[in-house]
Order: sequence, then C-alpha cells, then structure tokens
Amino acid sequence: MKYNRILLKISGEALSNGGESIAPAMVEHVVSQLVEIHNSGIEVAVVCGGGNFWRGREGREMDRTTADHMGMLATVMNALALQDAIEKKGIQTRVMTALSMPAVAEPFILRRALTHFEKKRIVIFACGTGNPYFTTDSGAALRAAEIKADVLLMAKNIDALYCSDPKKNPKAKKIEKATYIEVIKNNLNLMDLTSVTMCMENNIPIITFGLKEDKALIKAARGEKVGTIITN
Repeated sequence: MKYNRILLKISGEALSNGGESIAPAMVEHVVSQLVEIHNSGIEVAVVCGGGNFWRGREGREMDRTTADHMGMLATVMNALALQDAIEKKGIQTRVMTALSMPAVAEPFILRRALTHFEKKRIVIFACGTGNPYFTTDSGAALRAAEIKADVLLMAKNIDALYCSDPKKNPKAKKIEKATYIEVIKNNLNLMDLTSVTMCMENNIPIITFGLKEDKALIKAARGEKVGTIITN
C-alpha cells in the first residue's frame, strides 16, 4: 500500500447526492469503502463539509461570522451521520470538533487524535478550522498537515480536474497530473488557494476524483491511478 494515513475531504453536497439533507445510499457508498480501507490497515481521517444543510455564503444579508458559524454546525450533523453508519459496521469512530460541544463530540486535540489512530479508530473532523472566513477545504488541509497525512483525498461530484468547468465547456480537457503552482496560476477549480498553498508548503499530495465512480475512494487510498494527482 502506498499510503499509511489518509485524510478524506467530502462535501456535504456529495452526501446529499444532489438532493436535500443526507442521502442514506450515498452515506453507505462512502462508509463501505472507508471500512474496507480501514480494514486493509490504512489509518483513516475524514473532514466533512456542510453544504447540504447550510453554506456560509448563503447568508448574504447576515453577519459573515454568524453565517460561517452556522456552516460549521452543519458539518457536525454530517460527521455524526458518518459516525453512526461506520460504527454500525463494527468500527470504532470518534468525531472531533474545532468548536467545543462536548455533549456530542470531542474537542480537537492533536495528541488525542493521534491516540485514536493508534487504537485503530476512524477519526472524523468537523467545524473546519473553527474560524470564520475559512472554508472546510482549509480545515482539511490544516488537519492533513497536523496529523501528517500521506495524502489528501478530495471526493468530488466530477471525476477529475479539468482545464475549465466541464459543465460549461464540453471541450474542457481532463488533467491527469498537475503541480500546486499550476493549480494556483491557472485558478483551476480544485479548492481555495489557501488550502492549495498549505498542501504545497507541507508537501501533501492531493488526489481529486469522482465519488460516484465504482471503488474510486479505495483506488485513491491504495495509490492506484484515479482522477487527478497534484504534487510539487
């Protein structure tokens, strides 16, 4: 196996499968692969988005800080849904949040997170960085750096990175490999620039792939060719 510890970033929209709230079939699709990866000996961490419930930018007439905190709370609902589904398959799981809410999850403490990996648990991080004005992509890049993940997996609704939006441009070309600088320079639609820069500075490879593809998550975790890989 190429990677010993992975971090998966999954958006709330992906968990909703284009509908509202949470799609049980999509949760099962994700969780079954996470459990198989875990059982193969790879340490697994997950960062959840919350866009299926609320995105900070939706609160256009609200105070930005308030709207972003609402988005952080939305990520907790997705994290708890994943935790419930994983534990029903017999795998111990811990949800850790950047905002304190001890009644439902543990606060994020790096050493405690590392202990969970030692005890063979899947760890789910919620609330992004815990700060407004930062995306959950930034939270994923930050946590990947902190736990020293070997790779950051970006599960998307599109199968790879393209030179432009394939939904708007049918002639958009698929990119199989790119550098961080190319992603930043060409403003490719992968993740925000803060996140890309953090991965570049910490030399964390990024693999973006289509979540709906058969076994794509497992293939990415095993280092098989899938989607697009971004490195130095």
